[in-house]
Amino acid sequence: MKIKQLLFLLITASIAGTSCIAQKNMDAPKIGVVHEYENDSLLHAQGYSFLVESTQKIFSPATVAEPEYREHLSTLKTMRTPLLGSNLFIPGHLKVVGPETDEQAVLEYVEAVFQRARDAGSEFIIWGSGGSRQVPDGFDRTEARAQFVSMARKVAVLAAQYDIMLAVENLNSREANHINTVAEALEVVKAVDHKNFRLCVDIYHMLMENEAPDVIKEGKGYIVYCELAEEEGRSAPGVHGEDFRPYLRALHSIGYSGPIALECRWKDIAVQGAEAYRSVREQIEEVYHSR
Repeated sequence: MKIKQLLFLLITASIAGTSCIAQKNMDAPKIGVVHEYENDSLLHAQGYSFLVESTQKIFSPATVAEPEYREHLSTLKTMRTPLLGSNLFIPGHLKVVGPETDEQAVLEYVEAVFQRARDAGSEFIIWGSGGSRQVPDGFDRTEARAQFVSMARKVAVLAAQYDIMLAVENLNSREANHINTVAEALEVVKAVDHKNFRLCVDIYHMLMENEAPDVIKEGKGYIVYCELAEEEGRSAPGVHGEDFRPYLRALHSIGYSGPIALECRWKDIAVQGAEAYRSVREQIEEVYHSR
């Protein structure tokens, strides 16, 4: 074998080995929970690193008057389980697709939300909002997609002004009729093409849509946030023994080390929360730190 060929093979092997070591040493994602901030002390004791609250409860100008927001703010800034972001972003009556869209109303609403979120130290807003993005019967779906992309682009520009990262969420077809899969959500993210509009991978919704874990690999560089729950009853991890490892392996393979939040239907989080955390933590550790 020629010296140049030998050197090339040695360098290639070295790079591959370094890559494997880097993946094994990658920081594991932090685990948080979508829940009421009033349970801050409980969630902290159970091990959660962050929480995600409802936009409609703490930030929305449509439902939260300024004095009430100030009360929320005073607590949010002192929590032991810090606020990472909020979901339930745009209320159902503010349509972003269809014949009844009101762009000015949507943009005024989201800017008010962004200002409050920034002041509270929130970093993310998860854009599910199935009612708002529901495509009306008989409305052209290609036009609806174009409307959503156009609106999202304008919303993202405002989000950037307030240092808020938007993460569009795949919602299963029982909850919405538009953007039901990670693959669809990724298409939208690429079409919007804005640094403050990225991808939320919700593993529960992937399970509901029977979407393969490998789809996640296509989202490399776009995924900023992840949620999960067991498929059966949207139960907390550990209740039915859901195996999330195929999805976690896909995340690990693309170098994802961002937040993972549990968004579940809890029977009693005081009883279930610690076990749910342990169940997810064990699966993450096995995937991210196995030798």
